[in-house]
Amino acid sequence: MPKIDIRRPHQLPIAEARAVVDQVATRMREKFGMNGRWQGDTLLFSRPGVSGSIAVGGDAIQVKAELGLLLAPLKGMIEQEIRRKLDEHFA
Repeated sequence: MPKIDIRRPHQLPIAEARAVVDQVATRMREKFGMNGRWQGDTLLFSRPGVSGSIAVGGDAIQVKAELGLLLAPLKGMIEQEIRRKLDEHFA
């Protein structure tokens, strides 16, 4: 299964970075029906065809996802969208 692993440095305090990730998770839930739950400073998410995590660290955000077979052909587009959102919120 295709995997995505993106690390993006940030300058925000952890609480602020986590709040941003929480806002993004709300949009993911509304737009894609993605389920998510926090485990410490890591948001675990899933829906049919994809599962992964967004870890909020003191100096970086780490996004990991595993795509199912139906989403495999869209890996490049999904990675591009994740990078765009990270740039929008953490650049």
